[in-house]
Amino acid sequence: MLIRKGLIGAGVALLLAGCATTQAPEPPTTIAAVGELRPGLGIAKGYLDPKALPNSLALLPAPPAPGSAALAADEAAFKEGLAASPERFAQATTDADLRWPQMVSGFEAILGRSVSGESTPHTAMLIRRTIADAGLSTYAAKTHYNRTRPFVVNGVSSCTPAEEAMLRKDGSYPSGHAAIGWMLGLLFTDLAPDKTDTLLKRGFDFGDSRVICRVHWQSDVAAGRLMASAAYARLQSDPVFKAQRDLARAELAKR
Repeated sequence: MLIRKGLIGAGVALLLAGCATTQAPEPPTTIAAVGELRPGLGIAKGYLDPKALPNSLALLPAPPAPGSAALAADEAAFKEGLAASPERFAQATTDADLRWPQMVSGFEAILGRSVSGESTPHTAMLIRRTIADAGLSTYAAKTHYNRTRPFVVNGVSSCTPAEEAMLRKDGSYPSGHAAIGWMLGLLFTDLAPDKTDTLLKRGFDFGDSRVICRVHWQSDVAAGRLMASAAYARLQSDPVFKAQRDLARAELAKR
């Protein structure tokens, strides 16, 4: 009996020792390892399976109807955006560019440090994958409603004339750019909570830039922020996201 108990005890000890030394694999930091959203675009896949994304068509109401108070508010916000200062219009034009490093430059200024695949690989991949989830979460409603953009309705130019032909075919509601901007605000706040208000304000302004650019209505922007919040809430239960977020926190803690 003593021998049997000793063997069982030794087996349990070995099992516990094995568990203590087993670590989950480190999340990948390259697009090649993660996979592309669409081949050849150089855009990383998100963390969430498309079926796990929050459904914008189920979550959001229809865009404002003709003659409604909500549409009148959209039109008022459009007119207010036309009066933006040259400096604010220039910022909106910069915010329209989702390429690196323009996309994160405003957040880097608040953090006081650069973020890149070379210096902070886990932070960079965390950003790339979460913005994919934010953007994709908008498309069910965007495709269904196919709302016409304000620069088309009002016959004016946008801050990105080269993109206007594409934007005419792409639904306005909800705003994917606003979803991405708010996702960045939420994500950076998670990584640098001591700068919460300033980071969230930057993410909020990122969305408002779409109204100033004349490519989105204010209700598109508000709906985009809602979808980013829904996607970020869903990410909190994704183990790969959580592991990479912890590694990103450690990267940004180093000076």
